Amino acid sequence: MSRVGKMPITVPQGVDVSINADKISVKGPMGTLTRQVNSLVAVKNDGGTLTFVPTGESVAADAMSGTMRALVSNMVNGVSKGFEKKLNLVGVGFRAQAQGQKLNLQIGFSHPVAKDMPAGITVTTPTPTEILIKGADRQVVGQLAAEVRAIRPPEPYKGKGIRYSDEKVSLKETKKK
Repeated sequence: MSRVGKMPITVPQGVDVSINADKISVKGPMGTLTRQVNSLVAVKNDGGTLTFVPTGESVAADAMSGTMRALVSNMVNGVSKGFEKKLNLVGVGFRAQAQGQKLNLQIGFSHPVAKDMPAGITVTTPTPTEILIKGADRQVVGQLAAEVRAIRPPEPYKGKGIRYSDEKVSLKETKKK
């Protein structure tokens, strides 16, 4: 059996987990998340601890038990604490401004770039060169941060562009004669 799949998940106070035949729903202070339960995995709620047991003896059932455990663990952490990604803008005149559900970027193009945020995601700009993306769904937060970074990824010679706050950009040496 999967090592990850063997570990139970303890449900914190204020988080409700409901398991139907084919869906698991997690509700907490940050919102509600639902996910389809794979038929190869049986999910059990024993008084605040969730366990994941493969229904068959196949390799796929073992692997899926670990995958389901990791996904549900991210759901529980998301509705209780939430996830966030921090992006930095590096470049002269690069600015970001959050206006409601829109992120306006001025990043060296001839036009400003506006990015719409999906429901359940909040974006803030503590300073004009920092972007903070928060939400309950880890996959959506990470995907949105990747899409914002892809608008102007860091270039290898001066390092200008949008980068994650913990990202290290290795700069190339310029061409010599």
